[in-house]
This record gives sequence, structure tokens and C-alpha cells, in this order.
Amino acid sequence: MFQKGLKDVVAVHTKIASVEGDIGELRYRGVQVGELITNHSFEEIAHFLWNEKLPERNESYTLQEGRELPAHVKTIIDALPPETPIMDAMRTAISAYAHNEFTNEPIEQQARHLTVALPTIIARHYRNVNGLPVIEPDPALSHTANYLWMLTGTKPADVHVEALETYLKLTMEHGMNASTFAARVTISTESDLTAAVTSALGTMKGPLHGGAPSAVIELLEEIGTEENIRPVILNKLQNGERIMGFGHRIYKTEDPRSILLRDKCAELTGKDNWLDLATTAEKEIIALLEEYKPGRKLYTNVEYYAAAIMRAIQMPPELFTPTFSVARMVGWTAHAIEQLSDNTIFRPQSVYVGKKFEI
Repeated sequence: MFQKGLKDVVAVHTKIASVEGDIGELRYRGVQVGELITNHSFEEIAHFLWNEKLPERNESYTLQEGRELPAHVKTIIDALPPETPIMDAMRTAISAYAHNEFTNEPIEQQARHLTVALPTIIARHYRNVNGLPVIEPDPALSHTANYLWMLTGTKPADVHVEALETYLKLTMEHGMNASTFAARVTISTESDLTAAVTSALGTMKGPLHGGAPSAVIELLEEIGTEENIRPVILNKLQNGERIMGFGHRIYKTEDPRSILLRDKCAELTGKDNWLDLATTAEKEIIALLEEYKPGRKLYTNVEYYAAAIMRAIQMPPELFTPTFSVARMVGWTAHAIEQLSDNTIFRPQSVYVGKKFEI
């Protein structure tokens, strides 16, 4: 059977995550993602995806070992031309981990190290490119807070750490997406984990997959104040323009991640103007979409509130997809580990449709 792009073809049985688009449900290892993000940190959920169990209640699980990059990786990052896109710098630096000392470690330990290293790689290249001094990791900070610290050089506000961590926890894993499939294809050849993650990063770079929520930020900035919500949206609807941040290819009801991000932003009401604007604007936009596009069921998607959070923490647009990758590194490595546990190399067939010639 031919299915262009392998759409809807089942190639893997997995215990890592389930995405039920028809009912708007996302589970990590069988647990509703909302339950996990409410009660557990990024670090604890990463442990859960890698090990099929949460850390013991009396165990303080952290992701610190590996924040300090090996000397040769620092040298490579510092030697990159300033015009090197961040996603390319990430791919190059991660590849440098593929040496005997690293690849001989247990694969679960490699997964932790790569997850911990990626924020440091991003921050180092970002600050180099912008002529800023490199900020070393702070072992006293959580994974999320340390990422913001290394990017900015200032201790992040709790409200921003909480909002960003919620986003990272909700985007760690999302089924057999293009980059996860790329990681599984590479590791299925019995290559190493760094090669699998490099494949995933290369795939994430493509705008059809890892595209940033820049258009939603532009929408929020165009609105600017609560008084402008209705006139701006009405003008777009009357001109036949698409309202960015609404509608999803998979979810036919509300994206569970957007619901949870909305709830987090609502908790933080009054603490950040951009989060306040986003929550107020969403209600008005949904009402107008129902009025002007009845029956379309254009629900808020995860990019809408991701954009609000990125704008609130003043994350530059060039860091959106890299930050998405900081979260998804956990999912990629979890899938690579699972692939090797019951491995069959991916080898689909192709059908030749060109002409035949005699020479």
C-alpha cells in the first residue's frame, strides 16, 4: 500500500506517549499530562519518560551533571562563525559528543547529559553571536531557571520560570512527529544516541515542523491593549485573514496543552501584562470565530500561549525553535532508548514511477 509521507501508517508500538486528537487527550506513559505537570517538575517528568517510573518521593532528582560543557565542545562553539544559525550550532555541538568516552556510557546516562547540555550550548552560542560574555551554569538553579539565567545573565523572575517550565513540560513529547521519527530511524541502524539526536535536530529545523510562534506574537503586539482586541480581530476576519494560534492539524477539539498553558497563565494573572493580554484576547477571539466561522471548531492551539509566554519572558524569536528543542530532547532520547529495546531497522519500500530507457 502506498501512503505519501507515511501519513496514518503505524510503524511503531510505543509506551512513551499517546496523542488522542479526537478527544483532545495527551498522556505520558499512560498518565494524563495535566496530572504530571501539576505535581511534578521538568526533571521528574524527564526521569519518568526515560525510566517508566517517577523518582522516589524522598529522592531529590536534579539535572545538573553535564551543564559544564567539555572543553572540546566549548572550543567548537566558540569557533563557529557569528552568522551560524543557532539550530546549526546545536547540531554541530551535539555531534561533538560522539566520542568513545561518552558513547560507552549507559544510554540513559547519555540521554541525561545531552538534555542537560543543550541549554548550555544554546546560551553559549547565543551570547557569542551577540557579543556578550558567556554566563556559566548555576548549580543552585533548576533546569529551566538555569537556562534563562545563562541566556540573560540575570536571575529570572519566578513568574517567568513557572510559565516557561509549564511550556517545556508540555512539549517534551508528542508521539511520532517528524523529528522523533528521524531519531528512531537513525538509532534503528544501531548508530549512537548523538547521531539520533543530531538527525532529530536537523528535522526540527524545518519550518514545517519546528516553526516558531512568531506570527502569534505579531498578532498580540498588533493588538497591544484590551481595547484593541475586537477591532483588530474583526478587521482580520472581514478581510479573510487567518487568526494565528487557532486550529490544529491533529486535535479536533481543544489542544490539551493549550488548556493547561491557559490555566497556568490565568494563575499568573496580574503578574505579567502580556500573559494578562493573551488570556483576555483568547476569550474575545474564540467568541468572534464562533460568530464568523460557525461550525469550524477553531480552538486555541499550543502555539498561542507559547507565544504569550515567549513574549512575556522577552525570548528573542531566533530562540523559539531551540527552546522547543530543549524540551523535546527528552522525548527524542526516550524514543531512541525504546527503539533499541526491541529494534528492527526501518526499511520502507519505494515504487519507481519514472520512464525506462534503453541506451
